[in-house]
Amino acid sequence: MGQGILKMNLQKSHIDRIWMQLSWQVARLGVSGKIGIGLFVVAIVIFIVAVIPQDREVELLKQRVETIKSRSPFQIKEKFGSNRRIGGDKALKVFYDFFPRIDSSPLWIGELVRVAEMHEVEINSSDFHMTFDEGSRLARYEMVLPVRGSYPQIRAFIADALKSIPAMAITGINIKRKGVKSSQLEAGIKVNLYLDGR
Repeated sequence: MGQGILKMNLQKSHIDRIWMQLSWQVARLGVSGKIGIGLFVVAIVIFIVAVIPQDREVELLKQRVETIKSRSPFQIKEKFGSNRRIGGDKALKVFYDFFPRIDSSPLWIGELVRVAEMHEVEINSSDFHMTFDEGSRLARYEMVLPVRGSYPQIRAFIADALKSIPAMAITGINIKRKGVKSSQLEAGIKVNLYLDGR
C-alpha cells in the first residue's frame, strides 16, 4: 500500500516537473512564439477536420471517373474488335454504351474546368440547359462557355477537351479581340455534352 502511494507521488512529481518545463519554455517564446504555436495547432485541427475527409471524397470521385472512362469508345473497340460488324439490338446497345450516364455530368464539367486550368484558360460563368430529343435515349447538355486566353491556349484547351471528353462536341465558336495589339482573346464556345438519359 505504501509503495503504491510512493509510486503515485513519484509519477505526480514527474508530471509536475514536465509541466513546469513546458510552462517555462512557452514563457520564453514571447508573443510571436505563442501566436506561432497557436497557428500550428489550428492548422493541425483544420487538417484533421477538413483536409482528410476531402481526400476520401476525392478518392471516391476518382474511382467514379475511372468507371465512367471504362465505358469509352476505346474499350468498346477492344471488346468487339475494330473490324467486327454487329447489328440489330446489339449495335444499338453498343451505341448507347458509348455515352456516359446522365448523372455523371458534374464529373465531365469538372474535367472541362481541369483542362481549362491546365492551359491557363479562364472560364467565366456559363449558360447551360438540358435538352431531351423525342424518341431518343440521349440527353443533350448544351453549354455556352465564355473563355479568355491567348489563341494557342484556347486552341490547346479545345483540342484536349475533345480528347478528354469523347461524348462532347463543339457546335460553334465566336471569337473577338479587344484591340489589334491585344494577345488575349474572348471566345464564346458552344458545347454539347451527349449523355445516356436512361
